Order: sequence, then C-alpha cells, then structure tokens
Amino acid sequence: MSQIKGPAIFLAQFMGDEPPYNTLPNITKWVKSLGYKAVQLPSWDSRIMDLKKAADSKSYCEDLKAQTNGLEITELASHLQGQLVASHPAYDELFDGFAEKEVQGNPKARAEWAVKQMKMVIKASANLGLNCTASFTGALLWPMMYPWPQRPGGLVEEGFKELARRWKPILDYADQFGVDIAYELHPGEDVFDGATFERFLEATGNHPRVNINYDPSHFVLQCMDYVGFIDIYGPRIKAFHVKDAEFRPSPRAGVYGGYLGWKERPGRFRSLGDGQVDFKQVFTRMTAAGYDKWAVLEWECCYKDSVQGATEGAPFIAAHLIDVPTKAFDDFAGGSTDAKKNRRILGLK
Repeated sequence: MSQIKGPAIFLAQFMGDEPPYNTLPNITKWVKSLGYKAVQLPSWDSRIMDLKKAADSKSYCEDLKAQTNGLEITELASHLQGQLVASHPAYDELFDGFAEKEVQGNPKARAEWAVKQMKMVIKASANLGLNCTASFTGALLWPMMYPWPQRPGGLVEEGFKELARRWKPILDYADQFGVDIAYELHPGEDVFDGATFERFLEATGNHPRVNINYDPSHFVLQCMDYVGFIDIYGPRIKAFHVKDAEFRPSPRAGVYGGYLGWKERPGRFRSLGDGQVDFKQVFTRMTAAGYDKWAVLEWECCYKDSVQGATEGAPFIAAHLIDVPTKAFDDFAGGSTDAKKNRRILGLK
C-alpha cells in the first residue's frame, strides 16, 4: 500500500450557496462521488462548521464527522486567521474582510481576534482527533521584500523577532494539544520559501510545532527547486497541497507579474496535469522523506472550471500514489552476511 494517503480535496475553493456546494453533507457527497477519500475543511466557513462549537464540544465534533458521508477529515485549514496574526498596516483595509465586523478597522483588536481564532482551531483539531492545521504566518516585512529602498540594518531580524513573539503563545498552546501548525510557504507571507522558514524557525527557538504545508506551485512561481526542497525540509513537512503551476518566461514580465491578471502573468496556477510540476518526482521524494499523511488537491486555475479540475484531480492523485516496496529489487541476487567472506573479497586476511 501507499504510505501517502489520498486522494483528498480542500473544500475552500468549491464552497457556494447552491447545492451541492452549500453544506458539509452536500459537498462531501459530491466529492465522494468523484473518488475522494478525505476532505480538508476551511475552518472560517460557517457553511462548513461552527468553529467555536467545535472548540468547545467533542460531541459537536462527532456530529461534524458524521456529516462527511464517510470521508475522513485531513486537517482544519486556518489560513485566513493565521494571516491576521501579523499584518503590515499597508494591508489593513484589504485584510479586514477576513475578520468579523466587530474588529474591522481596529488592527490591534483584529490581531487579538486572530490569536483567539487560532487557539480555537487548535482545540477543535484536537477534538476532531487531528494533529495538524494548515495555515499562514502573516506578514510584517512583506512590503520590504525587495531590498530597495535599502533596508536599515536589523530590520529583517526585528521583523522575524516580532513575528515569532506573536506566534510563540499559539505554538505553545498547540504543543499542549499535540497539534502541528503547517505553514504554507506563500508569497504575501513573511515565510514564503526555505530561507524565510529557517529564519522563522530559529526565531521561535526551533519550536517543534513549526512545520510546513508543502505546495510546489508557489515554488514554481518563484523559480525554486521544489523537488530538492523536499530533501532538505522533509522532516518538517506535515501537510501537502497538490497544486500545479507554470512559469513561462516573458519579455514583458517576470516573477513579479507586472500587475497583470492571472491569465497574462508569466506564472500561473493550473489544474493538475496542465502545469509544469513534475508530480512523479514530487510523490517519489515525499515517499522517500517518509511523508505518510494526506495528498490534498487545492484547485486554483485561471483557465479550467473548478468542477472539471475536481473531477480530474482525484484520479490524477490516485495515479501518483506509490506503493512502498516490501522487498528490494535485487534481493534475488543477495546472500547472507559472512564477515570472513567479506574480508576475503576485499583481499584481506
């Protein structure tokens, strides 16, 4: 059997106000018919769940699991709440829509709300029997991502120090419940690649709950070695978004995208199999790294409809799952260990 579990699907991009996308029973019935075995739930979507009730009540969580038509729950996603733990003032108005109305227009209250939300996600995860949440770090430094104007000495260090200060109480709380926070390394967050992940990890004192939601699509758009990334950070990868992307060099724009729409940008997210991610290598390296959790489709494509993307996604993931070998391919030529024989072969007495 494959040690990686799948296929699973992240429901956030498929939720809507009309059936079958409007309730947990309806949408899980639909995705189950497509061949999915598990779902990742957006913890912020009231059509899916009441987060406070899930944090307060194990019986509510049992009822929630009973609504999934037999599908497992992989993780609770907490990207929107994590985003608001740290936010530069330049984005205050843009990010207000992620929070409840009572804290909009009040950055301090909004950040406090986000911390409470993250703690509820952690407790709800534990009540559901889950040991991981996929999230974002938020960002204080992102407007200074490019080093012009020249950054004053110590600015980056101070930014990561403050980011870690805000997350440390959440991480400690997560540790009490045995829940990892798997940060999606994503442009727009202060932690968006391997180097920034290392900075954040160090700033938190190498906190054991600081981990990674691996998504190769964001690395394609940054022109990174997304396969080699697995070899380096494999032990910290606790969740996996299966999402495709392409980067096609242009004489008009590069990795920054020229403020173009998604269809015109050199870098675009695509449906599975339509982009440039080498998923055979990704699943191979994830298997080699010992990853044994869920492979979760995250659909984002500017060309293909979401229903077609979801329909094609389940068999695509299933076809890439690797059955772990029960014996070595060259076992037939092997023999028992004989120390004296080995020395003779080496020409030693």
